[in-house]
Amino acid sequence: MPKISHRMVAMILIVFAAAIACRAGSGAAVPAPATDETPAAHGKETAVIAGGCFWGIQAVFQHVKGVHSATSGYAGGTVKDPDYETVSSGRTGHAESVEIVYDPSKVTYGELLRVFFSVAHDPTELNRQGPDEGTQYRSVIFYTNDEQKRVAEAYIAQLNQAKVFSRPIVTQLVPLQAFYQAENYHQNYATLHPDNPYIVYNDAPKVANLKKEFPDLYSK
Repeated sequence: MPKISHRMVAMILIVFAAAIACRAGSGAAVPAPATDETPAAHGKETAVIAGGCFWGIQAVFQHVKGVHSATSGYAGGTVKDPDYETVSSGRTGHAESVEIVYDPSKVTYGELLRVFFSVAHDPTELNRQGPDEGTQYRSVIFYTNDEQKRVAEAYIAQLNQAKVFSRPIVTQLVPLQAFYQAENYHQNYATLHPDNPYIVYNDAPKVANLKKEFPDLYSK
């Protein structure tokens, strides 16, 4: 995210530009993955994704059935223990990311990716999402094992072949090297600040679309 002062400017621009299409994910009808992870018994698995400001991504996945936790943080960079200011500069190579701990017997990795590609963000925007611009806002799937890589590769190929989006998918698929939890004030931001204009215009519609498009996956 830009510094708060810049974010306030961005919010004003959003209102006047009425950039509603950027606020609630891709808006495309995204099919279920034809390839998914092997069914598992109750347990915990971890997925790490990035797609713009982590406030919105965290908010969406906190409402997905079977998700134990969704934590905002940083991944994909070269600096150990990065902080918000350095990541925001774009010099560390990190992306604002979310670590999702989930029960694979209740929600599969493929289903998480379906939410990611449909309501959580727009996978055709390069190095930006809505009002936020820079490599720290890039679309990335950080796979943690070979099965996650297999599922993600197959799903991206499936979406491309089906021409689900009018523009090419720019989502990167890279191995997770490390995930660093963001500062406390970034955690649960959308829940704690529902009246913040940025949340109202950018993130609340994503959660609403999750409830509308995936009622069987939505959890209060």
